[in-house]
Amino acid sequence: MGLFGKKRGDSPGYEDNAALDGFGGYQPSDSPGYRPSPAEPAPEPEPETEPEPAQTPKQPMSRSGRRAMYGFFATLGVIAVAALANNGSDRSSSDSPTTRTPIVYTPSPRVVAPPVTDGWQSVAGADGQVAYDVPPNWTPKPTTIHGWEKNVLGPGISMFSSAFLGDGYCPAVKGSRIGGSGLTTVKMADAPAAADKAVNDLAVSAYNPDGGPASAKIVAEPVQATEFTLGNGKKAPASILIAEVTLGHTGPCIPKRALVGVQAVDMGDAAAALLVYSDQDQQGSADREQILKILKTYRGVPEADRKTITPPPSTLR
Repeated sequence: MGLFGKKRGDSPGYEDNAALDGFGGYQPSDSPGYRPSPAEPAPEPEPETEPEPAQTPKQPMSRSGRRAMYGFFATLGVIAVAALANNGSDRSSSDSPTTRTPIVYTPSPRVVAPPVTDGWQSVAGADGQVAYDVPPNWTPKPTTIHGWEKNVLGPGISMFSSAFLGDGYCPAVKGSRIGGSGLTTVKMADAPAAADKAVNDLAVSAYNPDGGPASAKIVAEPVQATEFTLGNGKKAPASILIAEVTLGHTGPCIPKRALVGVQAVDMGDAAAALLVYSDQDQQGSADREQILKILKTYRGVPEADRKTITPPPSTLR
């Protein structure tokens, strides 16, 4: 996806690699203490797994993004202190060379789920209770949070259990992507209304220039009523909505058109949602048919299908 204003100076929105808690990882971006009542009992949140190298964003991160990063930075701080202590030991014994001891970081276990679409990849929520599938040319990032900060034009939005399409497709802009996906929570009990809000929050926040004026034209299709299958086999009312966005400004890596789709699930006092978005002007873009197919893979995962894995440890020197 191309860039849309200063808030996307190096990547599409802010990004970090910490997972949120709650049902499948659900938690509203503007209410860190909020936990909607799940349709199934939610286990304790899984610890963060296999962090990617920390990158300092060139724009201020949202409050939820900053809070999610604290634990990650704390882990890096421990590693940094150990590294300094190790380096100091090397310097103090420089007259008797020794082998430098590596620092080993062991990632925490993570819950994964099998895909339901042949040849596709599964992206599971933080605790494995929910999942969705993406095509083989997408890159799953289940421990990554990404989104767009609130500005004068839009309310902003944050998504977790992410996946991305077309990393680095535009050489002129570092961190460019064609599209992406992720889970979020909308504090609305009505699924059709929640779907409409989620689509507009993303489209307005991502496809207008930072600081205005608002120029993106959003045309939504009629809402499709559907059902979400929980891990225990029960059904919950859900809605699917797809909208076309026509951008009103130009610049490096900025598309002329984009598609945004959502499936919102009624959770009683809030809605859980999967969002998928993609430019439409690039080779390899996800078209309407593919976006709809991704949305329809959103599901609850039976407990018997959840598998806990521990990524291999990484060694820092």
